[in-house]
This record gives sequence, C-alpha cells and structure tokens, in this order.
Amino acid sequence: MTATDGGPPVLFRAHEGIGRITLNQPKSINALTHQMTLTISVALARWSEDDAITAVLIDGAGDRGLCAGGDIRAIYQDARSGGTESIAFWRDEYRMNQAIARYRKPVIALMDGVVMGGGVGLSAHASHRVVTDRSVVAMPEVNIGLVPDVGGTYLLAGAPGWLGMHAALTGIRLAAADVIALGMADHYVDHRDLTALGDLIAVHGVERAIYSFAAPVPPSALLAGRTWIDECYGRETLPEIVAALRAAGVPEATAAADAITAASPTSVLVALHAIRAVRETSASLEQAFDQEFRTVCAALRSADMVEGIRAQVIDKDRNPRWSPTTLEQVSDDVVRSYFAPVAEPPFPDVEEIPMPMSLREARR
Repeated sequence: MTATDGGPPVLFRAHEGIGRITLNQPKSINALTHQMTLTISVALARWSEDDAITAVLIDGAGDRGLCAGGDIRAIYQDARSGGTESIAFWRDEYRMNQAIARYRKPVIALMDGVVMGGGVGLSAHASHRVVTDRSVVAMPEVNIGLVPDVGGTYLLAGAPGWLGMHAALTGIRLAAADVIALGMADHYVDHRDLTALGDLIAVHGVERAIYSFAAPVPPSALLAGRTWIDECYGRETLPEIVAALRAAGVPEATAAADAITAASPTSVLVALHAIRAVRETSASLEQAFDQEFRTVCAALRSADMVEGIRAQVIDKDRNPRWSPTTLEQVSDDVVRSYFAPVAEPPFPDVEEIPMPMSLREARR
C-alpha cells in the first residue's frame, strides 16, 4: 500500500463486506503504539457485531513491512523514568491480540516485509496468515533485554519439536517458509499479488481468494536443521544447550550458540522457562498472555532492558553491557522473580501456569 505518513496512524475502511485495518506509519515500519492498539480494538469490537462485515483484513502501509514491533523508544523512555505507561500498553496489546485470536469472523493478516515482536502478535493469531517472498519475521526480544510476548511463547511452544525454542532464544530472522514450518503462517503469496488478493476477497470470499494466489512454499532452512535443533535444545539446562550447539559441528548451530550468548543472559533464561512452562502444561493462550505480562513487567524494571534498547536502538553501538554478564551468573531466584504475580493481569480469571519443573527442582 502507498506510504502516507502524516495521516492517521491507523486507517479503517469498510468496503463490500470487508473491514480493513492498515497500519499507517511506514517511516517507522508501522511501529505499534498504545493508542493504535486501542483504536484497533474498538474497530474489531464494532465490526464483530456488524452483520455487514464478513471478514477483517490487516496490512501495513509502505513496502517495508507490516509492523516492526512496539514503539521501543517510548518503552525505553518509560523505563528510564520509572513510568507505567508500558505496562498499560502491554495489557491492552495482549487483549487486542486475544481478540484477533478469538474473533468470530475470518481475520486475514498480510505478513509482508518486516514482521517482528508486536507485529507478530497482530498477525500470527489471525485465522488466515499470509507470508510473502519479502517476509522477514522474528521475535528478537532477548536481544534487547525483553522476553518473547504478544502470545509468542504460546505460538513458539506449539511449534514442531524445538524449532520454536530455537527461534525464541536466538531471535533469528525467519523467511516465509520458516514461518509456515513453525505453524505461525498458513499461505505463501508473491508480494506483487497482495493488492489483487485483497480485492478478490470481497468478490469470492476468503478461502477462494487466497487459494487463487497461493504459491508453492519454498524449502525451509529452519526445517532442514530440525535434526540438530531437536537434539541440542532438548537438553536440561541452557549452558548444556549452548555446549551441545557448539559441539554439533554445524555452522548454523555454532551461530545459534553465538546468538544466545550475545543476548541478555537473564532474558534467554526467562524465555527458556516461559516456553517450557507453556509447553509442559499445555497452557491456553490467555494463560500464556498472563505469564508474559509478568515477565515483561519485571523486564521493564531491569537494567538489561534499558541497556539492550540503548545499545540496539538509541546509541546503536551494538555493544550491550548485560548484568549479570553470563548465563552461569544468573541465579534461579532472579529467574523466578520474573514469574512473580503482578497487579491487573490482562486475563485475571484464568488459572495460573505452574512454575516450570526446571525451576521447581534444584539445578543439576
């Protein structure tokens, strides 16, 4: 879609039975703000009750991507000032993500270009998820001192084998075929066909329109590495996982070990236990959201989140000074603190996820 920075941050249109939500901040790759989540939630609620609307389509303005994630600079300033706006943002964002996941009408998400962090939450819970030859998808939170959220722990825990754990702990960038292999997208379409696809949905309906343009899925490099991924990430502790990756004799495994050890040690340990907890308990999406809310609230008050955003986004020196500096220095008590109860979780009526077995028992 044509870039139109300067207009409303989100465009809403209803035409021929299709409600269309277009993120309209292409200069920031449609970074998601609190106000944007609130207006999207209002539109979703209104269209849900409107019999004239048969489906909802979500896309992004410009040709760089659907959404690069949340407004990281705003979160950084909030954390530095000791504010609480980020907490309110995350709570409302997760409720918006849940509304998409539980929507009673088809939701089509066009995951073209960059789709990261909050962009995954906006799209990967939709009923019909379309990736393209330009898709670059990632959950890179551990690289800025955060933890996968927006339902990411639920999505990644449900991926085949340990593919989701690999994606979470490395923050690796995924191509369209990899996203489909993870179970976070459904259809592959050439980006040049997206405009026609959107137009055809109103004429022929969602399923027929998508299958009119769906192309064969290319080979997935992620899926090709499943043997070593499952072997290495099935180990008991994170240091054992890293050691197994380094001993695997596969360049991609060595790169994964390097990525894990370069990320925030606290973040990768919390991410490991968060995904294991969802996986071990077969937790619901709402339970995952509440657990994620605990971890991001803790991260907001951590030194690593401020330092990670500074290094990656503010100063861009790519040289974060983590504290603690190594995996071995992160105590179980610190990891447990990220799972402590918080006030006003997004879904307070759901049952709490039990602490992961690996944290209930003494570390070997």
